[in-house]
Amino acid sequence: MSARPHEPRIETTPEAAPAPATPAEVEARLRQQVILSEFGVEALRGKDFDLLLQRATELCAQGMGAEYCKALEYLRREDTLLVRAGVGWKPDVIGHATIGADLASPAGFALKTGRPVISNHLADETRFRTPQLMADHGIRRAINVLIENRDGAFGVLEVDDSREGMFEEADIAFMQGFANLLGSAIERHRTEELLRASLARQDLLAREMSHRVKNSLAIVASLLTLQARSAEGEPAVSAALQDARSRVEAIATVHDQLWRQGDVEDRDGAGEAVPGEIDLATFLDKLILNLASGAPAHRLTCTTAPQKLSADLAIPIGLWVNELVTNALKYAYPIDRFPTGGEIRVRAEHEAGTLTVEVADDGVGLPAGFEIGRASKSLGMRVVGSLARQLGGTLTLPPTGQGTTFRLVVPLERGLG
Repeated sequence: MSARPHEPRIETTPEAAPAPATPAEVEARLRQQVILSEFGVEALRGKDFDLLLQRATELCAQGMGAEYCKALEYLRREDTLLVRAGVGWKPDVIGHATIGADLASPAGFALKTGRPVISNHLADETRFRTPQLMADHGIRRAINVLIENRDGAFGVLEVDDSREGMFEEADIAFMQGFANLLGSAIERHRTEELLRASLARQDLLAREMSHRVKNSLAIVASLLTLQARSAEGEPAVSAALQDARSRVEAIATVHDQLWRQGDVEDRDGAGEAVPGEIDLATFLDKLILNLASGAPAHRLTCTTAPQKLSADLAIPIGLWVNELVTNALKYAYPIDRFPTGGEIRVRAEHEAGTLTVEVADDGVGLPAGFEIGRASKSLGMRVVGSLARQLGGTLTLPPTGQGTTFRLVVPLERGLG
């Protein structure tokens, strides 16, 4: 079971009531959620935990617009916190420097109480002392959140800055998202070690990992849903977060199929398990069913013959289909022209060493000057073009009498059984 995400409880000095968010602040929050969503995928697929910790500090500092960030690991015997990874610090800090883990230290307080800490005026701080490491770097303000998993506290994620400014309570949600993902990654890495030691069969390991990755992705999707609800007053932000959630759920569907099919269905002619393969028809059917549940006014159909596909191909194909179906649900059938909705069709066909995947509708068609790929103004269409390139496929828009058809032809020298 994955670690339960923290509910932020802020330990901070009293501040004046916040003013309404400016457009720049809204844009900054949106950028934070995009960064968090991207790191979520890295956290769930990364194999080197040290690199993952370092990446988390880099992205967290970037999202906060801060000079410094560090991931602190709790050393229980010494009752200290070791700087395990970080950005902005002097070369001899990472892997060597420690700070106290007692309640008089901001990071120690967050560790021992589980309560996030904001201190925007360390020089005037009466609750805590300023650790020597931070004093040496001229740190003026800091914000700390706990990293934990089911085995307890791993340590603390901290962002620091030597410049004047204010960390806000809204920053806690962003940082806690990183901490929760790191906690899940720690748990996953430990679970992998145990499984490698105890499981003799590789296919059983793959199934178990896929199950845990699916559950971890569900946590990411839940976090994005919560953030979207909190941003209901900002439609653009809410829509972007819902789109990110949909992409994460598409990847989760692949891992769900890997776990469920496993060695029960994925057998080759010799009766041995074929790890890392899923039935594309089952996968796309479930993906379309999930999308249809959120769009009852429309009719979504999927036509795909049973065929085995590697997870490395299924994930980008699923994301490609997810982007285009979501786009069609939004724009193909305007309610003023199609009050009863419309049909969206997904088809996948394997022939002569290629896989052809189509998403089609009978709606209003594409606007003038429509572009796919890097030149597109739409993030979704840039994702569609990027996934097509990743698959080494050919993307076309064959002419139709009405509506729009996207066709992707992917070479399958490897990956399809």
